[in-house]
Amino acid sequence: MSNRPPGHVARSTRGPANRPHPETPPGAPRRTPARTFLRTADGVLIDAVYEPGPTGRDPSDLVFVVAHGFTGDADRPHVRRIAEAFARHGAVVTFSFRGHGASGGRSTVGDREVLDLAAAVEWARGFGHARVVTVGFSMGGSVVLRHAAVYAADDGAGTDAVVSVSSPARWYYRGTAPMRRLHWLVMRPAGRLVGRYGMRTRIHHRDWDPVPLSPVEAVPRIAPRPLLVVHGDRDGYFPLDHPRMLAEAAGDHGELWLEPGMGHAENASDEELLHRIGDWAVARAG
Repeated sequence: MSNRPPGHVARSTRGPANRPHPETPPGAPRRTPARTFLRTADGVLIDAVYEPGPTGRDPSDLVFVVAHGFTGDADRPHVRRIAEAFARHGAVVTFSFRGHGASGGRSTVGDREVLDLAAAVEWARGFGHARVVTVGFSMGGSVVLRHAAVYAADDGAGTDAVVSVSSPARWYYRGTAPMRRLHWLVMRPAGRLVGRYGMRTRIHHRDWDPVPLSPVEAVPRIAPRPLLVVHGDRDGYFPLDHPRMLAEAAGDHGELWLEPGMGHAENASDEELLHRIGDWAVARAG
């Protein structure tokens, strides 16, 4: 679904509507919520939401950029719940990936979504935040890994720490019933119709070309940025060999949490886990 060479880095673009208010002093964060459309490097408009976080902390310190799972969007209740939990630890940016919710374009199921995340991270930094932590769930979990690798040298669109929850380690996995259903949804015309009208998700019909860097291949390129891999031992989509592969590829800069009784992604992430992730981010984001 990509027509760019592997490893290509494209910078997101921001128009005047995407910047903090011109009266805001340089380096100072905007302290009021904001919502806008960001234009990605390939011209897709992405719906994005900024929430300044707790007033008792220095809001210039840390911002979470949350990458939702497939068929999610910035207004879904489970995404709002994630944002509310992280808002106790810092500011939060949520956004809808291309083809989801109010965003434009069509979903490439993890390929060009790195451009969406880069635009959101650059927008978050524009509010004056010194540290950015990307947190992704399922498809978003794979996107934060690839984004951190591809944008490792980009001070504007790159990240300072990465949290990947319920991510696959490799592409084209069909070893569970939920993943076989997902492949039908993505690969078949009838499935894409179900995605469009039943799940508010517009899916691109083209195959990946070239195939993007896999999550497990991306992980070694994230170092020395800290990485947290979180996975439930009852995940119905990806068994435990996926997070273990990611953790092994991460080496000393990675940390693996295998959560007892946890299922898959946002809906399985309880408040206690989200606040542990928030504490980890505050401590490790540099």
